[in-house]
Amino acid sequence: MKLAFEYGQGMMEANLPDNTDIFIPGETVPDPPYLKNPEEATRNAIQNPIGMPTISELVKKGSKVTIIFPDRVKGGFQANSHRKVSIPIIIEECLKAGVEKKDIKLICSNGLHRKNTREEIKSILGEKVFNEYWWSNQIVNHDSEDWDNLIDLGRDEMGNRVIMNKEVYESDLAVLIGHTLGNPYGGYSGGYKHCATGITHWKSIASHHVPHVMHRDDFTPVSSHSLMRKKFDSIGQHMEKCMGKKFFTVDAALDTYARQIAVFAGYAKEMQPISWEIADKRTYVPWAEKKYDVMVFGMPQFFHYGNGMGTNPIFMLQAISAQIIRHKRVMKDNCVVICSSICNGYFHDEEFPAYREVYELFQKDYHNILPDLEEHGEYLSNNQEYIDKYRFNYGFHPYHALSMISCGHIAEMNCSAIYIVGAQEPGYARGMGLKTRATFEEALKDARKYVGDTPNILALPKTFKIAAVHLGMKE
Repeated sequence: MKLAFEYGQGMMEANLPDNTDIFIPGETVPDPPYLKNPEEATRNAIQNPIGMPTISELVKKGSKVTIIFPDRVKGGFQANSHRKVSIPIIIEECLKAGVEKKDIKLICSNGLHRKNTREEIKSILGEKVFNEYWWSNQIVNHDSEDWDNLIDLGRDEMGNRVIMNKEVYESDLAVLIGHTLGNPYGGYSGGYKHCATGITHWKSIASHHVPHVMHRDDFTPVSSHSLMRKKFDSIGQHMEKCMGKKFFTVDAALDTYARQIAVFAGYAKEMQPISWEIADKRTYVPWAEKKYDVMVFGMPQFFHYGNGMGTNPIFMLQAISAQIIRHKRVMKDNCVVICSSICNGYFHDEEFPAYREVYELFQKDYHNILPDLEEHGEYLSNNQEYIDKYRFNYGFHPYHALSMISCGHIAEMNCSAIYIVGAQEPGYARGMGLKTRATFEEALKDARKYVGDTPNILALPKTFKIAAVHLGMKE
């Protein structure tokens, strides 16, 4: 059969055996129905929160409110996206309770991601909210290196370092706008994952986005019961303990196209498991009737983190590992991955300033496997040039590269071989321990040495174009 997979700015064709199985989220197995009136459902959830008082009981005139919303990496941009629906309702409820407009601050929880531009913020929030709050400096990006606006809360009960946004800490009401969407890091986005990663410091991230957490058996395949998830919850609850208040969390379970399946609000500790129960019906898909030897997909140049993710060699391996984490339940232990990428040496140094240095560091000085680079985290994260690019020039924080490497090693741990197909500069892929071939057909032919002459093949078109699921066995 002929299939087309993402490749740079376009597509690459593959001739695969006719017995290849294809899975496309939302198509092969339909999603649960999405809400026809998300505004009504969101308003109902906000006015009837789980495990805590309503907004009208939490604030009054003089109260300071922070609304924390995810960056462009997550969520959706359509007119009735969760952010565009929920934030105006939150603002309305605060104003009705007597809060003054000047006392509302909207904070983009970009964490170690690059700060979002003015135009990106507008596309996330919509023109009305943007125009009402941007020009008065009431919409900002979180800055994890701005110590004038950070507070060190010491360590939580698990020993994790907790450093958080000071404006959020000092506000009378802190609202988390999140998404219960399948995530290879801890099962789901949203909930306490939102605050534990989005409004903290790299030393907090370094307590969970690291090899000793991500290379455990409870991390792959993905679940909501891993040590990483426990750390998210512990960090978020430590914030609440130190603040003396609970986050008012508003999470939407989303479908393949970022449409709301359900909306929940309230105390994250009680609300998370309820939202996961609904989201599980879309995210954990018991579909496969056999285990697969080969997983095939394609990588565009631009996805999740930004332009260059599909050509930056560190990101390429991280993205491949994410598919292993999601779909390990349906893959054999000696499986092979075949992925198309133009792999042309484009790191996008402006947006990912530390990545080239980290890649080059991996090529020398006894760095045989990716976890060997962990020891350089402190040095790289104190590089003032990289910090300045993060703070003032829309670059990713230098520690982000180290967190991606921790994930990238998971593919090596779980695969017999990983092939990059169609690389224009194949040395970059080989520098990450990947094999290279010109075509899907050549890669599949070579893979027979690992999987035999009649492998079970799983093809995943649109892997990085639409929201993924976590595949499982049918039984």
